[in-house]
Amino acid sequence: MQGSFVASDVEQLKQAIAECKRLILELPEHSEKQKDTVIKLVHLRLKLQELKDPEEDEPNLQVLLEHRFSKEKSKSVKQMCDKCSTIIWGLIQTWYTCTGCYYRCHSKCMHLINKPCVRSKVSHQSEYELSICPEVGLDKQDYRCAECRTPISLRGVPNEARQCDYTGQYYCSSCHWNDTAIIPSRVIHNWEFEPRQVCRTSMRYLALMITRPVLKLKEINPLLFNFVEELVEIRKLRQDILLMKPYFITCKEAMEARLLLHLQDRQHFVENDDMYSLQDLIDLSSGRLSCSLTEIHTTFAKHIKLDCEKCQAKGFMCELCKEGDILFPFDNHTSVCNDCFAVFHSLKKEEHITLKQHKGIVTMITRPHVRAVQECWNGNMRSPRTCR
Repeated sequence: MQGSFVASDVEQLKQAIAECKRLILELPEHSEKQKDTVIKLVHLRLKLQELKDPEEDEPNLQVLLEHRFSKEKSKSVKQMCDKCSTIIWGLIQTWYTCTGCYYRCHSKCMHLINKPCVRSKVSHQSEYELSICPEVGLDKQDYRCAECRTPISLRGVPNEARQCDYTGQYYCSSCHWNDTAIIPSRVIHNWEFEPRQVCRTSMRYLALMITRPVLKLKEINPLLFNFVEELVEIRKLRQDILLMKPYFITCKEAMEARLLLHLQDRQHFVENDDMYSLQDLIDLSSGRLSCSLTEIHTTFAKHIKLDCEKCQAKGFMCELCKEGDILFPFDNHTSVCNDCFAVFHSLKKEEHITLKQHKGIVTMITRPHVRAVQECWNGNMRSPRTCR
């Protein structure tokens, strides 16, 4: 009985909506009666939607296909359902957002979802497609959407085929909303940062991956360092920061000041000098990375060379000439031996290598020096330059 009443109400609302539409067209433009009729039409449509999708006592959290859907309380009407591609009316409809990949949908659409959470892919397979738009053709896809398998064609019959520049595959309009994103392969191979159209899944994947340091440029495209001068500058700054890190780890003042937290948004910068995230390359291209990293480098060097006496005591004298100011491994005019970590003036490097190779100085210089360096890093305040 209740179902018949609802059905009757729905039919009456539909008739009232049709009548409002007719009146809006007949009434004078911009008249008060026309405005009132438009407002009435909106209310009637909301009431009709409420009858079709009544509010239920939905759980606050639901797990489906590795999505963790959280019930939303926002009343915004600007969201779109990722499943049915229609507006989410927050005033009268229950809707959910995945806390992992931000997939949004009506509660009534949840049982229709067939796309697993993109964050699970990021967790299990943190790597990019490094070929530029690896297209295989619609025939290889059997003229169907690569995701939902809806029939598609380039002529738009029965559905328009839209290409994703990241995967190279074709998708229907429900799976591809013409969103744009910067493509990693185009950045690495062409140093190109123009956003390209991608499908919804690729857009979410790229958004979740953008800060992950998974790009080893010297292996993927080492020639890039020959054409992008800023990359060489950033690499040198990162190498210097790695040389500064041992000073901070053994310095109580630096630990209390939490100097290394200056790089908390780019934690990989204090772990290695060859891994980059896509965000690093985007910021490098815009000039933001160079400015911020130079400022941090200056702050770190100031602490070691000027502000902290303990860090100053861990400086070095040139292992060959024993002359000049105290040297630090990150100074521009110094070099560090890769074998014994001896620090010396840059012009003496060739001489140092020659001595080690031809005059057996390895025993005389290297071993005491390495022992002294280890003692310094272990907290002994003796400077390596006093160890002979």
